[in-house]
Amino acid sequence: MTAALPDHLTFRRPATSDAERIFALIAARNLATVGFADYTLDDMIDELSEPGFALDRDGWLVFAGDDLTGYGTVFGKGDHRAVDIDVVAADRLVSDWLLDQILTRAAELGRAHGHAEIAVDLGVYRTDEDKRALLADRGFRPGTTFHRMRIDHTQQVEVPAPPPGITVRRGALDDASRRAAHAVLNAAFDGQFGFVARPYDEWVAAHESRSTFDWSQITLLELDDEVVALRECTDEFVPDENCNYIGRLGVLERARGRGLAKFLLRDAFAEDAAAGRTGTILHVDTNNPTPALGLYLSVGMRQTLVIDAWRFNLAIA
Repeated sequence: MTAALPDHLTFRRPATSDAERIFALIAARNLATVGFADYTLDDMIDELSEPGFALDRDGWLVFAGDDLTGYGTVFGKGDHRAVDIDVVAADRLVSDWLLDQILTRAAELGRAHGHAEIAVDLGVYRTDEDKRALLADRGFRPGTTFHRMRIDHTQQVEVPAPPPGITVRRGALDDASRRAAHAVLNAAFDGQFGFVARPYDEWVAAHESRSTFDWSQITLLELDDEVVALRECTDEFVPDENCNYIGRLGVLERARGRGLAKFLLRDAFAEDAAAGRTGTILHVDTNNPTPALGLYLSVGMRQTLVIDAWRFNLAIA
């Protein structure tokens, strides 16, 4: 454990009023790593306002004088058997100190939820050699790899017909629709890397706190009067890339093999092109138990960025 920061560095907890300063730090680090900011101020505001993220316990800012040089967070969902973290700093000493604080807090969260061990996860650009070295030195190991996929829309896209027997429901504007979407999400993603089911009320609150989402951006598919698939989109890539983002796309196991995922993709492409979006973006876990990468390639999407998910299995003393 790092006993203390050097005398020329100080720390305090973040506040929502720090959003612009933290965004500038993250954007600068991303620019140095992948060549573009890959983040917006709205993303930063939403992160600091996420329900369940305690600013006075789950975040850290490190300063050299008045200059912000480091930012760290820990965030748990549902039963907290896995927590997501972030460490942003150019100075290895600052990164190590932040990671010490984060792991200590992660252990507190795991203990409070009755766990003997939890998974600590962090997404890292494949090109971020400094962060990869930090995590490897601290016992983290790559758990899976996500590819950012994109398709460009240079002309109008033909609206696909739903597969036989499928009813399309646009939006989740009422409680019943939202509960159906929540149930499909939890069933379809159960067992996938880093996925933790969130209780319904927590899931709803998290969605309603996000400035880039509204309930009209969920599409549900019904088979025999049962919701069996969902697509959830957001506007988080609109400000910087004018692209729609498919955050979640899931199909219940019993309904797979009917072309539902491919329909939801092509349907999104048609909607996005009609709305004047220049493209559609999503992330795919290349170790997904379903052959998702092949699906996205088959509909014309291409890989644009590689993000490795690093994991540390933290024993709770």
